[in-house]
Amino acid sequence: IFYRMTLTGNMFIIIFSYLDSHLHTPMYFFLSNLSFLDLCYTTSSIPQLLVNLWGPEKTISYAGCMVQLYFVLALGTTECILLVVMSCDRYVAVCKPLHYTVLMHPRLCNLLAVASWVCGFINSAVHSLFILWVPLCGHLQVDHFFCGVPALLQLSCFDTHDNEMNIMVTTSIVVIIPLVLILTSYGVIARAVLRMQSATGFQKVFRTCGAHLMDVSLFFIPVMSMYLQPPTENSQNRGKFIALFYTIVTPK
Repeated sequence: IFYRMTLTGNMFIIIFSYLDSHLHTPMYFFLSNLSFLDLCYTTSSIPQLLVNLWGPEKTISYAGCMVQLYFVLALGTTECILLVVMSCDRYVAVCKPLHYTVLMHPRLCNLLAVASWVCGFINSAVHSLFILWVPLCGHLQVDHFFCGVPALLQLSCFDTHDNEMNIMVTTSIVVIIPLVLILTSYGVIARAVLRMQSATGFQKVFRTCGAHLMDVSLFFIPVMSMYLQPPTENSQNRGKFIALFYTIVTPK
């Protein structure tokens, strides 16, 4: 049910943003990108989960696992960067309203969107190649509902403590830097809002920024709870629930 709601809701956003000429603005352009991204992100893991829940065999091929790993990492990283771009768009709209159409012109918006996707897929390629070099052994039972980096490292034949620390540091850079940039943008926006004398202006800013802030919270908090902590048995079990939350609930 949640998967169908995710598909339907995001498809409606994309279609309406395309058909309604009043919505041909940078904000809805980035929102359409985010909706398409969420469609892909959810589809990269949930259909395989539904297949495994439906049938008696809960299996995935090694090639399928690597493909899933690549796209989950790529789309997750892209969402981090795209949320930063959307916060910058809101900063310009609130703090530089007279220069908004000049600064956020279509060519720049397209460039920012393409850069977000390219950076996400390049970052995923680096991590995926690293996992391909890790020798796996045992029964190859992935202790997760999708092929993620922490779950695959548990199948390694040697001690991966150093590798896990390196991945945690890399993830910190990918997650913390975008989050700091987003909070900085909204800090400046908050200061500008407090200077407003008009209640109508305050309500308009809240409507345009509130949904984005909610999405940032629903995405970054679970991701940080899952990846930015030392791996333990309890954290692995808790990570399954957290991952289920940000792959189904957040995109919806």
